[in-house]
Parts: sequence; C-alpha cells; structure tokens
Amino acid sequence: MQSHDSVRPVRWSAEGLRLLDQRRLPDEEVERLYTDYRGVAQAIEQMVVRGAPAIGIAAAYGAVLAARDCLPRGRAAWEQALDHLNAARPTAVNLAWALRRMAAVPLVGETDPVARLLAEADVIAEEDLAANRRMGALGAELIKGPVGVLTHCNTGSLATGGFGTALGVIRQAWADGRVSTVYADETRPWLQGARLTAWELLRDGIPVTLLADSAAPLLMQQGAVQWVIVGADRVTANGDVANKIGTYGLAVAARYHGVGFMVVAPSSTVDMSLPDGQAIPIEHRNADEVLAVGGHRVAAEGAGGWNPVFDVTPAELVDVLVTERGVVHRPDAKGMAALFDRDKVRHRSGQIDQ
Repeated sequence: MQSHDSVRPVRWSAEGLRLLDQRRLPDEEVERLYTDYRGVAQAIEQMVVRGAPAIGIAAAYGAVLAARDCLPRGRAAWEQALDHLNAARPTAVNLAWALRRMAAVPLVGETDPVARLLAEADVIAEEDLAANRRMGALGAELIKGPVGVLTHCNTGSLATGGFGTALGVIRQAWADGRVSTVYADETRPWLQGARLTAWELLRDGIPVTLLADSAAPLLMQQGAVQWVIVGADRVTANGDVANKIGTYGLAVAARYHGVGFMVVAPSSTVDMSLPDGQAIPIEHRNADEVLAVGGHRVAAEGAGGWNPVFDVTPAELVDVLVTERGVVHRPDAKGMAALFDRDKVRHRSGQIDQ
C-alpha cells in the first residue's frame, strides 16, 4: 500500500512549517517554508494548502509558530494569534477544531510550552493519517468490485496528513482489486481534480480518466460508474454534507441513476452542534476565479460571476457515510447520534468552515 501513498503536503522541520504549494501543481513541485503564524494564515487563505484535514494540521503547526512569537508576551497574545489563524477560511470545520484542540493543551507549569504544543500538533497529524487508513479499509469493504468509481475535487494525501479520505478509500479499493477504473471531475473553478487528483493518482501508479464536471451524469447514464466517492468539509447532526461545489449535483444524478453515493470524512469534520446543512456558513470567493482560467480571462468583458466554494448535499441523498469511528448507512439524525457522542463531538468541532 505504501506504493500508492507517497505524497505529504504538510511537513514540520527544525526551520518551521513546510507546505507543498498546491497552486503550482502539476507543473511544479514547490515546497514553501513558513516561520511565523501570519504566513501560515495567508497560506491557508490563498490555498497554498487546502482540504479540510490538511488545513487543520497546518493550523495546528501555525499555533506552534504563534506560541514561539506570542507566549513570551502572555497567553492573551497567543490567543489573539489563534483568532487570526481561525479567520483564514470560513467552511472547513477542521480549522477551528484543530485550533481549539491546541488551545486546550495545558501549559501551566510546562518548562517548554512550545515543545508541548509541537508534540500535540504532531499527534493531530499522526491521528489523521491513522484515521484515513481506517476509513480506507472500511470504505473499500463496501465496494463489490471490480467497478468504476467517480470522485470530485481532491480528497487524497494533498488534502490530508496522508493517504486521503475519499481517495484513501479508492486507493485501498484499487489495491484490493475492487476498482477497475477511476474517473475524476476536473472541478472548476480551481481544477483540483485536474491539477491535483490526477497528479496524485498518477504519481502513485493508479490510472485515472478526467472528465468535465458536467459530463458526470452522462457517465452514470452509460453505466460506467457504480460508486461516487467524495469527501466533506462539514457534516451536520442530521447527516447533511457540505463539500466542494458540484457535489450536490453529483448526488442528485447518482440517486436518479441508481449509483451509490459515499461520503468519507473523519470525525473531526462532523459538527454535531449544527442541526442541519442550512446552518453551515458557505464561503464565496472572488468572481474572477470563475471568469478566468489560470489567470487568463475567458469570460466576455462585463460578465459577472457567482463563486460559491461549497454546496450542501441533503442527507437523504447519501447512501453511506464512512468515518474512522464506523459507517452510517443512509445517515439521519438518529444514525448520527448513535455513532457520535454529542457532547464529545461538540467540543472537538469548530463553529466555522474551509
């Protein structure tokens, strides 16, 4: 399985935090070094690092850098720095979750609080990788192959601490011989499927076929795929799912064509404090991202743009939710409550998103 898992987008070194600049892929592999928390916040905002779990891990290490700078001036200064990190993106719940976890680390009496915080950030990264491998195994068991699968955006090693969520399931299922063909939506407007998912799979020796987002329903109609497998940026208490824009349309098409729809997300992405998807804040980005491709304007001058980053898929369109804690078939409020202890999940979940 290691041959299908070679990418790591977030890496701590003695000099500071190193992030693989995902804006430059697939043309260049550029690793950037960050030595202060403001730079990490900017990297999250500008999508140097993206994907809910990877954002959370980067933020945890950003909190370590903030401690270096701010703790000598007192805890209040450090907490202000955490607020700055927290404001970087508004939809991936893992950002706030990771920062809350870092803020909860007991530092009173610590002779080296920065080292204590670094140890906690390392644990967050290690736990994410372990959770991804667990989800990969659980999700792959549900696939009676060999079948064709379709994924959207990037949910692999680039979006996590390694292995991936939805792409982790695909990796494991490919290794097990349960997947015959992998299709990936190009994922406009940032083209994460074309630039990142395709690059990542090919680098790890897994063939992939790319398609325009709007071609996915035809692919289903022709019987080429039996599962759509996606990640999530937030899952609410009733099982509604916020994910990259275009996910909702895939779920509707999958249900119409009798194709399975699987959501794969760690428990840190589950926000039991929100009753349903209507309560999820949806980030909107600059309209220029829709009006241009790769910095080159393609739309007619004078045209406006609408650029929501995420949409919400109602729980009734989800066939199965896979987490490291277990699997929820046809998720609803009852099924979610059975798997997730409300009080424990609430204190681990953030109140904002990627």
